[in-house]
Amino acid sequence: MSIIKLTTNINAPADICFDLSRSIDLHLNSMQHTDERAVAGRLFGHMDLNDQVTWEARHFGLKFRMTIRISEMRWPEYFIDEIVKSPFKLLRHLHTFERKGRATVMSDEFIFRSPFGWIGKIVDKFLLEPYMRKLLTKRNDVIKHAAETQARFMEDAEKAIA
Repeated sequence: MSIIKLTTNINAPADICFDLSRSIDLHLNSMQHTDERAVAGRLFGHMDLNDQVTWEARHFGLKFRMTIRISEMRWPEYFIDEIVKSPFKLLRHLHTFERKGRATVMSDEFIFRSPFGWIGKIVDKFLLEPYMRKLLTKRNDVIKHAAETQARFMEDAEKAIA
């Protein structure tokens, strides 16, 4: 089993970060390079508790499908998505959002395991773990940029009204 932990500091409120993190549209934007698309379940908007989406994407030159479900959620503190159907034997992604004044510390704990016993462990360690870390980091960079842009827009609007 592999565990990837990431922390991203975002200059935006937790509710904005939380909502962007469960946005199918933003996820698709962050994964354009994999030709990812939502093909079943919730296809756009924000995922809520018990929502499912089936993603189809190209990784390592191969087309993969994976269905995930939001299994736990407490707005705007955390949510968990887990596999329903996937090439992975295990996949669980905990997203947490900790308020720090007007900013947010967004954390990911991404746990996965490939099938195929010891061969799967080797693939996880030397191929999938670095690849998944890069994908998650790219996704978090897109969330950070969108959240900070939205927060600045809201601040500017508040100043204009005042």
